[in-house]
Amino acid sequence: MPEPIRLPPQPEACELCARNALLTRHHLIPKSLHNKPYVQKRYAKSERITATLWLCRACHNQVHRLFSEKELALTYNTRDSLLSDERLRTFVAWLADKPAGFHPRH
Repeated sequence: MPEPIRLPPQPEACELCARNALLTRHHLIPKSLHNKPYVQKRYAKSERITATLWLCRACHNQVHRLFSEKELALTYNTRDSLLSDERLRTFVAWLADKPAGFHPRH
């Protein structure tokens, strides 16, 4: 029997801004694309499922505001690659010192 695929455990703080806020799981390779041939060629099933980050709602919303699902799957599929984008890095730096319950208005 194959080994079950285990998701990474939830940390105490957002993996982008490091705030102790309510966290949501962000799939670095969007679930809606898991069955696309170009995604299946690049990533094993276990990687498609386990490549996740725990993000606060503000960071999660900003990631999806900035990038299409295809961009997320092909280019911004790691924490470091997300933070390589200056727009997201600027947002995360701005958000980092806000209280956990703070939600930016967009």
